[in-house]
Amino acid sequence: MKTSLQVPFPMSTSLQDNVNWVQQKLGKSPDIHYRPLEIGIYPDTNNIALFYIEGLANYDILNEHISKPLQSTHENESFWQQDVCFHDLLCQAITISDLSFSSEGNDVIAALLAGNTVLIADGYNEAIIAGTAGWEKRSIEEPQTQTVVRGPKEGFTEDIRTNTSLLRRKIRSPDLRFISMRIGRYTQTEVIVTYLEGIANPDVVKEALQRLERIDTDSILESGYIEEYIEDVTYSPFPTIMNSERPDAVAAGLLEGQIAILVDGTPFVLQAPVTFFRFLQSSEDYYQRFDIASFIRFIRYLSFFVSMLLPSLYIAITTFHQEMLPTTLLISLAAQREGVPFPAIVEAFLMEITFEVLREAGVRMPRVIGSAISIVGALVLGQASVQAGLVSAAMVIIVSFTAISNFVTPAVNMAVAARLIRFGLMLLAGTFGLFGILTGCMAVLIHLVSLRSFGVPYLTPVAPLVLSRLNDTFIRIPRWLTFMRPLSKGNRMRQTRYDKPSPPKEDR
Repeated sequence: MKTSLQVPFPMSTSLQDNVNWVQQKLGKSPDIHYRPLEIGIYPDTNNIALFYIEGLANYDILNEHISKPLQSTHENESFWQQDVCFHDLLCQAITISDLSFSSEGNDVIAALLAGNTVLIADGYNEAIIAGTAGWEKRSIEEPQTQTVVRGPKEGFTEDIRTNTSLLRRKIRSPDLRFISMRIGRYTQTEVIVTYLEGIANPDVVKEALQRLERIDTDSILESGYIEEYIEDVTYSPFPTIMNSERPDAVAAGLLEGQIAILVDGTPFVLQAPVTFFRFLQSSEDYYQRFDIASFIRFIRYLSFFVSMLLPSLYIAITTFHQEMLPTTLLISLAAQREGVPFPAIVEAFLMEITFEVLREAGVRMPRVIGSAISIVGALVLGQASVQAGLVSAAMVIIVSFTAISNFVTPAVNMAVAARLIRFGLMLLAGTFGLFGILTGCMAVLIHLVSLRSFGVPYLTPVAPLVLSRLNDTFIRIPRWLTFMRPLSKGNRMRQTRYDKPSPPKEDR
């Protein structure tokens, strides 16, 4: 299905025909400004139509570099009597360096909708497009979803040009490539694929461009749209494409051999290919000492498995395998559950769903009261539920610690995957006990091994096992020992061999 903008329309030499066509396509919207001008000394060829859209075009640029220069040369007869065609003289009068020309009406409309100013002269079938785009945009601020204690405090914005400049500031190399395209029949959203020439795998770049070019839809409003169209596996709780609003994280990924996809209108940039272990790493790991970063990374892995397995283990042990508990603890748990009318699995589902509701309410409520509702709601509901005998105190502790552990995961989409799998494992634990948990974990592991991210195995470098790449998976080795790039197929050498630093020897 084609929109009206996709039907070719060659520009006419008649100014009125061109004006009528533009006004017909854009309608009588009050934000679209049309201004007829009479410039020059030739009455038959000096009529000009000027179009721009209020709010998209920069008024300062429009006035200083188009309106004023044309007005100042209007009375200068010698300027317009030069032995040059009127169209070229018009371009000389405009003092904007970003000038382009088009004889295709659809290109003119697209440029106008992008914030540019269009000038159409009578007698010429080629419009002048002046780069005057400039609208209100959010300033560079600290990322809201990926905060760090130590590291850069700047994040991407909704303006794609600001985002490309942030990457240019991080990687000042001529090998940094940007490939632009527009996707969406109505939105015409600009999408940019960026990578480092010589480091990124050319096959991955080619595959990404092919997947993007196959997208034929009416709108792209956020990078999440793109992610669903190009990801390797759709029916999986595990993400195979990473998103980030941190320029330093995206720059680090490009230096490792990833590609990045920037979408106009969103601060979240997509990164691929990616492995499972990358979602449990943070930019801050590389800004701290390696031993501290390795310890914190171990805490993240532990918290991830706790958030996925702890409720199901509690259900299985208290329901089927009480003999695994010490006698004192077993008596304490039995005393707590004496007045609870529900089995452990119902109790766990009740508490987990209640906490998910509180979490969602805290996110959707205004920020001023959102955190208060989450904290007070959890405390009040938890205490009241225990006093009413609906749940045991141990279950409140289990669910609370599970939720806290889930927040430790740096990537939100991976934390959501753990939450979804948790419910399935709880159901298996309540039905088959520890055998059900083992079966569920084996199914998850088989699924993880089968996943690919742009052809890269999801569990690399563990499955398939690549010993040389394990040094930055579970722990972080010192920077001076990091020689190889994990994803690059070309320039894999990150740095030259570096001897371990040592204090100077004292002369004796």
